[in-house]
Amino acid sequence: MRLGMIGLGKMGGNMATRLRRAGHEVVGYDRDPAARDVDSLEGLVAALDGEDRRVVWVMVPAGAATAATIDALAGLLSPGDLVVDGGNSNFRDSQAHGAALAERGIGFVDAGVSGGIWGLEEGYCIMAGGSGDDIADLRAVLDALVTDDGFAHVGPVGAGHYTKMIHNGVEYGMMQSLAEGYELLAAGDLDVDVPAALEVWRHGSVVRSWLLDLFADAVHADPGLESVKGWAADSGEGRWTVEQAVELAVPAPAITAALFARFASRQDDAPAMKAIATMRNAFGGHEVRS
Repeated sequence: MRLGMIGLGKMGGNMATRLRRAGHEVVGYDRDPAARDVDSLEGLVAALDGEDRRVVWVMVPAGAATAATIDALAGLLSPGDLVVDGGNSNFRDSQAHGAALAERGIGFVDAGVSGGIWGLEEGYCIMAGGSGDDIADLRAVLDALVTDDGFAHVGPVGAGHYTKMIHNGVEYGMMQSLAEGYELLAAGDLDVDVPAALEVWRHGSVVRSWLLDLFADAVHADPGLESVKGWAADSGEGRWTVEQAVELAVPAPAITAALFARFASRQDDAPAMKAIATMRNAFGGHEVRS
Protein backbone atom coordinates (compact mmCIF):
# COMPACT_ATOMS: atom_id res chain seq x y z
CA MET A 1 0.00 0.00 0.00
CA ARG A 2 1.16 3.54 -0.71
CA LEU A 3 0.32 6.22 1.87
CA GLY A 4 1.49 9.63 2.99
CA MET A 5 3.14 10.36 6.35
CA ILE A 6 3.26 13.94 7.61
CA GLY A 7 5.73 14.50 10.43
CA LEU A 8 8.90 12.40 10.41
CA GLY A 9 10.21 13.02 13.91
CA LYS A 10 10.92 10.42 16.60
CA MET A 11 7.54 8.73 16.20
CA GLY A 12 6.54 9.44 12.59
CA GLY A 13 9.97 8.71 11.19
CA ASN A 14 10.19 5.36 12.97
CA MET A 15 6.67 4.44 11.90
CA ALA A 16 7.49 5.22 8.28
CA THR A 17 10.58 3.03 8.53
CA ARG A 18 8.62 0.15 10.04
CA LEU A 19 5.99 0.41 7.28
CA ARG A 20 8.64 0.40 4.57
CA ARG A 21 10.25 -2.67 6.10
CA ALA A 22 6.86 -4.39 5.82
CA GLY A 23 6.67 -3.61 2.10
CA HIS A 24 4.48 -0.50 2.15
CA GLU A 25 5.41 2.58 0.15
CA VAL A 26 5.53 5.70 2.31
CA VAL A 27 5.68 9.22 0.90
CA GLY A 28 6.95 11.44 3.69
CA TYR A 29 6.64 15.16 4.31
CA ASP A 30 8.39 17.08 7.09
CA ARG A 31 9.56 20.63 7.65
CA ASP A 32 13.12 19.28 7.67
CA PRO A 33 14.28 19.06 4.04
CA ALA A 34 16.72 16.28 4.91
CA ALA A 35 13.94 14.01 6.17
CA ARG A 36 11.22 14.45 3.55
CA ASP A 37 10.44 12.88 0.19
CA VAL A 38 8.31 15.77 -1.08
CA ASP A 39 8.57 19.47 -0.33
CA SER A 40 4.89 20.31 0.22
CA LEU A 41 1.53 18.90 1.25
CA GLU A 42 0.40 19.42 -2.33
CA GLY A 43 3.28 17.28 -3.52
CA LEU A 44 2.48 14.58 -1.00
CA VAL A 45 -1.18 14.35 -2.05
CA ALA A 46 -0.22 14.35 -5.74
CA ALA A 47 2.22 11.51 -5.11
CA LEU A 48 -0.70 9.37 -3.91
CA ASP A 49 -2.67 9.76 -7.15
CA GLY A 50 -3.61 6.42 -8.62
CA GLU A 51 -4.44 4.80 -5.28
CA ASP A 52 -8.00 3.52 -4.90
CA ARG A 53 -8.17 5.63 -1.77
CA ARG A 54 -5.56 8.19 -0.79
CA VAL A 55 -4.52 7.73 2.85
CA VAL A 56 -2.56 10.39 4.76
CA TRP A 57 -1.27 9.71 8.28
CA VAL A 58 -0.55 12.83 10.37
CA MET A 59 2.11 12.69 13.11
CA VAL A 60 2.62 16.30 14.18
CA PRO A 61 2.27 18.00 17.59
CA ALA A 62 -1.25 18.17 19.00
CA GLY A 63 -3.19 21.38 18.87
CA ALA A 64 -2.58 24.15 16.36
CA ALA A 65 -0.11 22.19 14.22
CA THR A 66 -2.47 19.24 13.82
CA ALA A 67 -5.47 21.49 13.17
CA ALA A 68 -3.61 23.45 10.49
CA THR A 69 -2.42 20.27 8.80
CA ILE A 70 -5.86 18.68 8.73
CA ASP A 71 -7.45 21.91 7.49
CA ALA A 72 -4.91 22.03 4.66
CA LEU A 73 -5.54 18.38 3.76
CA ALA A 74 -9.29 19.00 3.68
CA GLY A 75 -8.73 21.35 0.75
CA LEU A 76 -6.37 19.00 -1.08
CA LEU A 77 -8.01 15.59 -0.72
CA SER A 78 -11.14 14.31 -2.45
CA PRO A 79 -14.30 12.59 -1.24
CA GLY A 80 -13.47 9.01 -0.37
CA ASP A 81 -9.93 9.73 0.83
CA LEU A 82 -8.86 9.09 4.42
CA VAL A 83 -6.95 11.06 7.07
CA VAL A 84 -5.43 9.42 10.16
CA ASP A 85 -4.33 11.50 13.15
CA GLY A 86 -1.78 9.46 15.08
CA GLY A 87 -0.63 12.26 17.37
CA ASN A 88 -1.70 12.90 20.94
CA SER A 89 -4.64 15.13 20.08
CA ASN A 90 -7.41 16.01 22.48
CA PHE A 91 -10.34 13.71 21.72
CA ARG A 92 -12.74 16.67 21.42
CA ASP A 93 -10.49 18.12 18.71
CA SER A 94 -10.54 14.77 16.94
CA GLN A 95 -14.33 14.69 16.99
CA ALA A 96 -14.36 18.16 15.44
CA HIS A 97 -11.81 17.18 12.79
CA GLY A 98 -13.80 14.07 11.92
CA ALA A 99 -17.03 16.04 11.56
CA ALA A 100 -15.39 18.70 9.37
CA LEU A 101 -13.83 16.11 7.06
CA ALA A 102 -17.07 14.13 6.90
CA GLU A 103 -18.78 17.20 5.44
CA ARG A 104 -16.38 16.87 2.51
CA GLY A 105 -16.83 13.12 2.24
CA ILE A 106 -13.35 12.44 3.63
CA GLY A 107 -12.87 9.70 6.23
CA PHE A 108 -11.09 10.22 9.53
CA VAL A 109 -9.52 7.88 12.07
CA ASP A 110 -8.02 8.99 15.37
CA ALA A 111 -5.24 6.56 16.28
CA GLY A 112 -3.74 6.70 19.76
CA VAL A 113 -0.21 5.32 19.43
CA SER A 114 1.91 4.02 22.30
CA GLY A 115 5.33 2.43 22.20
CA GLY A 116 7.63 5.43 22.11
CA ILE A 117 11.05 5.16 20.52
CA TRP A 118 10.99 1.37 20.98
CA GLY A 119 8.10 0.90 18.57
CA LEU A 120 10.33 0.69 15.51
CA GLU A 121 11.76 -2.66 16.59
CA GLU A 122 9.18 -3.92 19.08
CA GLY A 123 5.99 -2.76 17.39
CA TYR A 124 3.42 -0.24 18.60
CA CYS A 125 0.17 -0.41 20.53
CA ILE A 126 -2.57 1.39 18.60
CA MET A 127 -6.07 2.18 19.83
CA ALA A 128 -8.22 3.61 17.04
CA GLY A 129 -11.53 5.40 16.70
CA GLY A 130 -13.49 5.59 13.47
CA SER A 131 -15.89 3.71 11.25
CA GLY A 132 -15.53 0.02 10.62
CA ASP A 133 -15.03 0.60 6.89
CA ASP A 134 -12.23 3.11 7.48
CA ILE A 135 -10.51 0.80 9.92
CA ALA A 136 -10.82 -2.09 7.47
CA ASP A 137 -9.13 -0.04 4.75
CA LEU A 138 -6.25 0.69 7.14
CA ARG A 139 -5.88 -2.82 8.46
CA ALA A 140 -2.80 -3.78 6.42
CA VAL A 141 -1.03 -0.65 7.61
CA LEU A 142 -2.07 -1.17 11.21
CA ASP A 143 -0.99 -4.80 11.18
CA ALA A 144 2.46 -3.73 9.97
CA LEU A 145 2.85 -1.18 12.77
CA VAL A 146 1.65 -3.02 15.86
CA THR A 147 3.10 -5.70 18.06
CA ASP A 148 1.20 -8.98 18.50
CA ASP A 149 -2.37 -8.23 19.66
CA GLY A 150 -1.38 -4.56 19.78
CA PHE A 151 -4.38 -3.13 17.94
CA ALA A 152 -7.94 -2.40 19.04
CA HIS A 153 -10.79 -0.60 17.33
CA VAL A 154 -12.17 1.01 20.48
CA GLY A 155 -15.13 2.98 19.14
CA PRO A 156 -16.24 5.88 16.93
CA VAL A 157 -14.18 8.94 16.03
CA GLY A 158 -12.71 10.40 19.23
CA ALA A 159 -12.57 7.08 21.07
CA GLY A 160 -9.00 6.36 19.99
CA HIS A 161 -7.58 9.54 21.44
CA TYR A 162 -9.83 9.30 24.49
CA THR A 163 -8.44 5.82 25.20
CA LYS A 164 -4.85 7.03 24.65
CA MET A 165 -5.50 9.96 27.00
CA ILE A 166 -6.63 7.62 29.78
CA HIS A 167 -3.68 5.32 29.00
CA ASN A 168 -1.30 8.22 29.56
CA GLY A 169 -3.06 9.16 32.77
CA VAL A 170 -2.53 5.62 34.05
CA GLU A 171 1.09 5.91 32.91
CA TYR A 172 1.49 9.00 35.10
CA GLY A 173 0.31 7.07 38.16
CA MET A 174 2.52 4.06 37.44
CA MET A 175 5.63 6.16 36.97
CA GLN A 176 4.90 8.18 40.11
CA SER A 177 4.58 4.99 42.20
CA LEU A 178 7.86 3.60 40.89
CA ALA A 179 9.55 6.95 41.45
CA GLU A 180 8.34 7.20 45.05
CA GLY A 181 9.45 3.63 45.68
CA TYR A 182 12.90 4.46 44.33
CA GLU A 183 13.19 7.48 46.61
CA LEU A 184 12.05 5.50 49.66
CA LEU A 185 14.52 2.70 48.94
CA ALA A 186 17.38 5.18 48.74
CA ALA A 187 16.28 7.24 51.75
CA GLY A 188 16.18 4.41 54.29
CA ASP A 189 18.98 3.82 56.83
CA LEU A 190 19.52 0.16 55.88
CA ASP A 191 21.94 0.85 53.02
CA VAL A 192 19.67 -0.94 50.54
CA ASP A 193 21.29 -1.88 47.23
CA VAL A 194 18.73 0.04 45.15
CA PRO A 195 19.74 -1.29 41.69
CA ALA A 196 19.55 -4.85 43.05
CA ALA A 197 16.15 -4.18 44.61
CA LEU A 198 14.70 -2.83 41.37
CA GLU A 199 16.25 -5.67 39.40
CA VAL A 200 14.69 -8.39 41.53
CA TRP A 201 11.28 -6.72 41.26
CA ARG A 202 11.47 -7.39 37.52
CA HIS A 203 11.35 -11.16 38.03
CA GLY A 204 8.15 -12.74 39.30
CA SER A 205 6.91 -9.80 41.38
CA VAL A 206 3.44 -8.31 41.01
CA VAL A 207 4.89 -4.91 40.04
CA ARG A 208 6.97 -6.17 37.10
CA SER A 209 6.37 -4.12 33.96
CA TRP A 210 8.09 -2.60 30.95
CA LEU A 211 8.38 0.73 32.77
CA LEU A 212 10.15 -1.05 35.61
CA ASP A 213 12.46 -2.77 33.11
CA LEU A 214 13.46 0.54 31.58
CA PHE A 215 13.86 2.23 34.94
CA ALA A 216 15.90 -0.59 36.47
CA ASP A 217 18.30 -0.49 33.52
CA ALA A 218 18.68 3.28 33.89
CA VAL A 219 19.33 3.05 37.64
CA HIS A 220 21.89 0.30 37.09
CA ALA A 221 23.78 2.66 34.77
CA ASP A 222 23.39 5.70 37.06
CA PRO A 223 22.33 4.59 40.58
CA GLY A 224 21.93 8.10 41.95
CA LEU A 225 20.49 9.52 38.72
CA GLU A 226 23.15 12.19 39.01
CA SER A 227 22.98 13.01 35.29
CA VAL A 228 19.29 13.96 35.43
CA LYS A 229 17.66 17.01 36.94
CA GLY A 230 14.49 16.38 38.99
CA TRP A 231 12.28 18.25 36.53
CA ALA A 232 9.49 16.50 34.63
CA ALA A 233 7.22 17.90 31.93
CA ASP A 234 3.59 16.99 31.41
CA SER A 235 2.48 16.39 27.85
CA GLY A 236 -1.11 17.58 28.23
CA GLU A 237 -2.84 14.24 28.34
CA GLY A 238 -2.42 13.94 32.10
CA ARG A 239 -4.19 17.28 32.50
CA TRP A 240 -6.96 16.22 30.11
CA THR A 241 -7.44 12.97 32.04
CA VAL A 242 -7.85 14.87 35.31
CA GLU A 243 -10.24 17.33 33.65
CA GLN A 244 -12.36 14.40 32.45
CA ALA A 245 -12.31 12.88 35.93
CA VAL A 246 -13.67 16.15 37.33
CA GLU A 247 -16.27 16.48 34.55
CA LEU A 248 -17.48 12.90 34.99
CA ALA A 249 -17.18 12.90 38.80
CA VAL A 250 -14.89 9.86 38.67
CA PRO A 251 -12.43 9.72 41.60
CA ALA A 252 -8.87 9.63 40.21
CA PRO A 253 -6.64 10.48 43.18
CA ALA A 254 -3.52 8.64 42.01
CA ILE A 255 -3.48 10.18 38.53
CA THR A 256 -4.30 13.64 39.92
CA ALA A 257 -1.55 13.44 42.53
CA ALA A 258 0.94 12.29 39.89
CA LEU A 259 0.09 15.29 37.71
CA PHE A 260 0.50 17.73 40.59
CA ALA A 261 3.80 16.08 41.55
CA ARG A 262 5.13 17.03 38.13
CA PHE A 263 4.13 20.62 38.74
CA ALA A 264 6.02 20.48 42.04
CA SER A 265 9.08 19.15 40.23
CA ARG A 266 9.55 22.50 38.57
CA GLN A 267 10.26 24.00 41.98
CA ASP A 268 12.43 21.30 43.61
CA ASP A 269 15.13 18.91 42.40
CA ALA A 270 13.51 15.86 44.01
CA PRO A 271 14.87 12.30 43.63
CA ALA A 272 11.42 11.01 42.63
CA MET A 273 11.29 13.52 39.79
CA LYS A 274 14.73 12.44 38.64
CA ALA A 275 13.15 8.99 38.35
CA ILE A 276 10.15 10.30 36.39
CA ALA A 277 12.40 12.21 33.99
CA THR A 278 14.56 9.11 33.54
CA MET A 279 11.59 6.88 32.69
CA ARG A 280 10.13 9.40 30.25
CA ASN A 281 13.44 9.59 28.46
CA ALA A 282 13.82 5.81 28.44
CA PHE A 283 10.50 5.00 26.78
CA GLY A 284 9.84 8.08 24.70
CA GLY A 285 13.13 9.88 24.22
CA HIS A 286 11.66 12.90 26.02
CA GLU A 287 14.06 15.68 26.97
CA VAL A 288 15.83 15.56 30.31
CA ARG A 289 17.55 18.46 32.01
CA SER A 290 21.06 17.71 33.20
